[in-house]
Amino acid sequence: MPVRVYKPTSPGRRKMSVSDFSALSSKKPEKSLSPGKKSISGRNAHGRVTVRRRGGGHKRRHRIVDFDRTDKAGVPGTIKAIEYDPNRTAWIALVYYKDGEKRYIVAPEGLKEGDQVVCGERTKVKVGNRMQLKHIPTGFKIYNVQIQLGKKGSVVRSAGSSAMLTSLDGKYAQVQLPSGEVRYVPKECYASIGTVSHSEHSLIKIGKAGRMRWMGRRPKVLGKSMNAVDHPHGGGEGHGPIGLKYPKTPWGKPALGVKTRKRKNTTNRWIVRRRPKKRRKGK
Repeated sequence: MPVRVYKPTSPGRRKMSVSDFSALSSKKPEKSLSPGKKSISGRNAHGRVTVRRRGGGHKRRHRIVDFDRTDKAGVPGTIKAIEYDPNRTAWIALVYYKDGEKRYIVAPEGLKEGDQVVCGERTKVKVGNRMQLKHIPTGFKIYNVQIQLGKKGSVVRSAGSSAMLTSLDGKYAQVQLPSGEVRYVPKECYASIGTVSHSEHSLIKIGKAGRMRWMGRRPKVLGKSMNAVDHPHGGGEGHGPIGLKYPKTPWGKPALGVKTRKRKNTTNRWIVRRRPKKRRKGK
């Protein structure tokens, strides 16, 4: 699906682009699967701001997406519509199961209305089908991967992303994630075949500040532009240097490049190969 670019009729339109929604269904969201959604303002129960730069935005409805699908094992379903979901980057697909139930799933690239999908321990290796890792041939692209038994699919769900099953030797399967990290995953875990839809999402240019406001994002202000009482970087004349050995958060903690990962003792054993480090510009 291509990206639509506007003519530069105004500064906001210049270089702005949007997704071409021509391949999506024109039907309204399924009412039973799209309840109301409370807007996010970044405030807690006391009304105090706990997450900065949130608020406003267009009204949305929540879509109940089935990331597990194992309770429908062996029940074939037909794709009735490919729809837009304002709460995620990927498209979603409305599935009518043979037993009469309707559900939303994350749509893979190439899935169309009328296609059949099924979930099971071992099924046909086909785009949209979901099965256990031990029955998927190595080298295949997968998404919506379950990394813990008994849980739903929790990784590789954003637009255009896919993981690769690299090995089935030994007790665990080895899965290469989009970041390049290779990880051990139990062979009994489930994954869907294919690549997540809407791969052009990364090419979209917002174009103007107002479009971010529609998404519920408020403006950012640099710490160095604030007063000294408001931020460790604040004070001084104009946009001067921050005057510190390393950058800090508004609350005085180290920022930018500080490792924040927890639970290393319990999660390091699942990592086979770490993701490659990003090279800084100019080096």
